[in-house]
Amino acid sequence: MTERIVVSGAGSGIGRNIAQTLAERGYSLILLGRNLENLESTKNLLKDRARHQCQSCDIRNSAEIRQTLTNVASLYGLIANAGIGGENRYGSRDRWREVIDTNLTGTYQTIQECLPLIKKNSAPFKKIVILSSILARLGVPGYSAYCASKAGLLGLTRSLAEEYSGDGILVNAVCPGWVDTKMAQEGLQDFANALKISKEAAYKEAMKQVPLGKMSKAEEVAQLVAYLVSAEQTSLTGQTFDINNGALMP
Repeated sequence: MTERIVVSGAGSGIGRNIAQTLAERGYSLILLGRNLENLESTKNLLKDRARHQCQSCDIRNSAEIRQTLTNVASLYGLIANAGIGGENRYGSRDRWREVIDTNLTGTYQTIQECLPLIKKNSAPFKKIVILSSILARLGVPGYSAYCASKAGLLGLTRSLAEEYSGDGILVNAVCPGWVDTKMAQEGLQDFANALKISKEAAYKEAMKQVPLGKMSKAEEVAQLVAYLVSAEQTSLTGQTFDINNGALMP
């Protein structure tokens, strides 16, 4: 029987690359995201397309998540990747609630809705991987909501790893640094705007803080995630894995 994994935020960026990598390794995927067209575009890139399904939902709404899983008998794993980025400023247009509700509460709800199905799976070890960020460990002006939401995911990882160890559910987090995705390019443009310099100059400035002087590829993050969900991986839980080209060495 082919093991089934939910990948949230699968319509673009890291999520799309994770889906491609897991499909190549023979998993059956349920792709979650708000934009069905983007999810279908991801599905069209996957090996054995007919084996996978797309489900549009907003992870801020637990009922929508539950509805997408109605006909699922069991799950081997979950890649909780969905999230949003960008700045927030206190005031009438503050994005604090939007970012926290999506990145932290939305991830929590996705996991909780999937857990009963993961418990039903007969594999000796099941897997949950949470996508956090290097900004869980660093402070960036204007990104208080994003930093707080991603830091919260690390606490969530440790708590769930303890709580569900008896069920054979291994829970880990991945903290990417700069990864060459649309979200990263938008962040780079925000950085450039703040400094009133070109995007190219902003890239050079940002890479001064990165020992290897480059962004990661989304495929590299996907390969790390694929190992964490593999059947061979039976000893890692409650851990955070940094992939940032040396930008942070805790």
